[in-house]
Amino acid sequence: MKGATVAILALIAMALVMVHPAQAITCGDLAGMLRPCVGYLQGGGSPSSDCCAGARRVQGATQSQADRRTACNCAKSAAAQFRFRQDAASSLPGKCGISTSIPINPSVNCNT
Repeated sequence: MKGATVAILALIAMALVMVHPAQAITCGDLAGMLRPCVGYLQGGGSPSSDCCAGARRVQGATQSQADRRTACNCAKSAAAQFRFRQDAASSLPGKCGISTSIPINPSVNCNT
């Protein structure tokens, strides 16, 4: 019996080591992904290919509701702090050929 218990505990320990829980996205992560978009978001025009690549990375990294809420709050804060143009922010997904439910707007309610 003692050997079976040790074996079960060893299997559980191995499973815990093998399973890596998904890490939550942070504002720092998002800032890094969208850094190439700052010029576009402040000045308009056309987003660069690096900006669109970053926007696609954000889209891929925000699959859970919790990650989308975090991203929304980060974007909301950044939009107010860096004075992003609302028209540029709202048109970024379309210009990059992606769809997202994360608005970049200083007045959005991220809890809905």
